[in-house]
Amino acid sequence: MSRNRILIVDDEPAIREMVAVALELADFDVLEAENAQRGHEIIVDERPDLVLLDWMLPSVTGIELARRLKRDETTNEIPIIMLTAKSEEDNKIQGLDVGADDYITKPFSTRELISRIKAVLRRASSTAADKAIEVEGLCLDPVSHRISADDEPVDMGPTEYRLLEFFMSHQERAYSRTQLLDQVWGANVYVEDRTIDVHIRRLRKALAPFGYDRFIQTVRGTGYRFSVKSAKAG
Repeated sequence: MSRNRILIVDDEPAIREMVAVALELADFDVLEAENAQRGHEIIVDERPDLVLLDWMLPSVTGIELARRLKRDETTNEIPIIMLTAKSEEDNKIQGLDVGADDYITKPFSTRELISRIKAVLRRASSTAADKAIEVEGLCLDPVSHRISADDEPVDMGPTEYRLLEFFMSHQERAYSRTQLLDQVWGANVYVEDRTIDVHIRRLRKALAPFGYDRFIQTVRGTGYRFSVKSAKAG
């Protein structure tokens, strides 16, 4: 079985070395880049399984590179974990909003980093049943990994896809944020409840042009649900 390849994009050699050693000990193959331009070249040429991307890079920032990768259909499925010294919530949310799958704030323990990487890789490689799910013109096809609304393609990130897949498979039931984290991200994963709200907002935004955002409903005091009946009832 081949080992997962992780690309570290960080302009600090000491950080790259520390992370590289930890990853190699955890049985990962490691690629390194000192800036966003070199990182993008490696991503295009080598197709790593995951990118560890520093927020503060010279010239082109990590957040700009993440945005570019997620907008390109040839690279938007590659998971990204942001490495950042910015601990303020707004900055974390900004990272998630451009498509990052997770973030970790410096200084961090290599043990936590490895756990985050394994969790994100596990989510990225998870498989679903082959049968397409259709709800009033909204169709999710797990085989082609495509979503359509009234026969028009719907574009969304991999995490939003998994959320929608879970919701469409479990309609009319309210789930707490903790339950959604366990179901979509997996148990014992270091993800904050706030992360759910970010991805729910992104999911609604993707469905809004077709009017299907109304199916993703907030349940006060509980969490969220996918409901057609309640949407019709107002």
